Amino acid sequence: MDKLMDSPWFLRIMALLLAFLLFFSVKADEDAVNSANNGTITEEIEDVELEVFYGDTNLMVSGLPETVDLTISGPTSTVQTARQLKDFTLFVDLRNMTIGEHRVPIQTENFSEQLRVQINPAFVDITIEERVTQEFRIDPEMNERLLREGFVLEEITADPNSVTVTGPKSVIDAISFVKATVTGEQGVNESFTTEARVRVLANDLTKLENVEIEPEVVKVSVEIQEYSKEVPVVIKENGTPPTGIRIDELIPSSKTVRVYGPKNAVDPLNEYVVEVNTGVITPTDTTIETELKAPKGTTSVTPADMTVEAEITVDETVEAPDGVEKPEVSENSSS
Repeated sequence: MDKLMDSPWFLRIMALLLAFLLFFSVKADEDAVNSANNGTITEEIEDVELEVFYGDTNLMVSGLPETVDLTISGPTSTVQTARQLKDFTLFVDLRNMTIGEHRVPIQTENFSEQLRVQINPAFVDITIEERVTQEFRIDPEMNERLLREGFVLEEITADPNSVTVTGPKSVIDAISFVKATVTGEQGVNESFTTEARVRVLANDLTKLENVEIEPEVVKVSVEIQEYSKEVPVVIKENGTPPTGIRIDELIPSSKTVRVYGPKNAVDPLNEYVVEVNTGVITPTDTTIETELKAPKGTTSVTPADMTVEAEITVDETVEAPDGVEKPEVSENSSS
């Protein structure tokens, strides 16, 4: 036995057998790897952009989705390459279609012949219409619940005050409102200017899509004022005119005043009483200045002061009080 193992031919044969064993072992591993790489798998790719080909720029298409879902099956390496590179195209070709309703297939381009491709949806229902452009006036708006209590929306304007809207004729015909809505935090108590995005709405206030708006954003100026109410002035005499002077009429410089403040404090007011001290009137000075104070619960009143002019009659038979000079007028004169 020892002689056999020491034989050169025995060693050569054993070396050859080991070489064959190693070769077949490596080949089996390679075959296993190749088998795994050449296996069939299925991948789903969602939200693949859909391209549209059409030649007439005076036409517009509605009903087309922006994206579709895609399922591909095939060799593992080919599927993985397609999923990673996404160098394929999904499209609809409308170049030879006329105005009206159509059902069109979604077509593919640049896919490997080894792949099986499924598209969801495979067909889409579309409407081809005339492209229309029309000008609309903007209706700016703001939710008045954003205002601080005691303040009101006096005026709101948009600049520019109109926009042009381009879209399919049926959509343009459905436009009932064009809004630019101001948003923000609650507690607004002063005027401001901001930007607002323009929206086009149907009669039921649903937003209309598939339109181009120019400009899409406008400036909106919002004028905020404190709540107020105009009420008539009522003159109330306070004091006694000097001897020999009769008050014929007290005429205020303004017949009304505007009172500002919370609605629950302002609304109950039906008049503004101005008390006039007629005791300071003299034959030569019939003008009375009085400061106007805000009624209880309100914040201010305009004007802040008022002039009251007294029309008087002076009795010349009555001796004027000390220090009071009689006017050089005839009896029953007035100033």
